[in-house]
Amino acid sequence: MISQNDMKSIAETFKQRRKEMNVSLKEAENATSIRSSYLYAIEEGDTTKLISPVYAQGFVKQYAIFLGLDADKIIKENPHIFSRPESQEFSYGIGTLEVRGNPAARVKWFPNAIWVIASVAVLLLAWYAARFLDLI
Repeated sequence: MISQNDMKSIAETFKQRRKEMNVSLKEAENATSIRSSYLYAIEEGDTTKLISPVYAQGFVKQYAIFLGLDADKIIKENPHIFSRPESQEFSYGIGTLEVRGNPAARVKWFPNAIWVIASVAVLLLAWYAARFLDLI
């Protein structure tokens, strides 16, 4: 597990480099298209405020490239930063507890067949009417 000091050290590197470049968070946001709140979270060492580990990795990489840091090295040396477990939410609502193999859940073939036959009949009727009126 990552220690808080390791994360703070990485975050401080980002913050220090941005200040050396004399770039504000807003300017960094405009240059990277990453929201300033996410950039701030990176600079504070709080990757839990980023959307997900995948986004965290992408944001850190893109921000490091913008700052002229070795993004691949940072990510390879600190994979534990991006390995927090995803929290999943399950919403139970109508239809979520449906039993598999339920005959009512299958597609009804008879109404579909009626619609296909009716469509073909209308197309044929339109074709015959067009031939009768010498339109084609």
